[in-house]
Amino acid sequence: MVDAPAYRIWPPVALGVPLAAGLVLSATVGDPVTLPAALSRAVAGVLIVVFALWNGWALWLMARFETALLPGGATRTILGRGPFRVSRNPLYLGLIALVAALALLGPSFWGLVATPVGIAALWWGAIAPEERYLSAKFGAEYDAYRARVRRWL
Repeated sequence: MVDAPAYRIWPPVALGVPLAAGLVLSATVGDPVTLPAALSRAVAGVLIVVFALWNGWALWLMARFETALLPGGATRTILGRGPFRVSRNPLYLGLIALVAALALLGPSFWGLVATPVGIAALWWGAIAPEERYLSAKFGAEYDAYRARVRRWL
């Protein structure tokens, strides 16, 4: 048995393909709504900083407790501290913030609108298989963690 989640879609692809489609759509047919440039850049900047700090913290904890850093690797322990105390998927939350920031920097209304499609693909392709894997591997420990900590926030 392989000690890793059986992903249907690799997480960056699940979020990146809808973003790319939105950016292409904005570039080819235009946006029905113009995003205010200064506000878009400011919000994007904040989201990028949040992404860097949040994901950096989560990755540091994962490295410290010697569990897989990349999606699809073996999980060695259930982390219940730092960002993992607030969200079962902190790295995915950070990635969503980054995708929204890139859409705002585009600027791409369609890229921003496509973000929920990417989130749905992320849930179907990565989160659901990952939760099955963690439940099978850690049993009651993961069930207790899941009862304590929300999937997102």
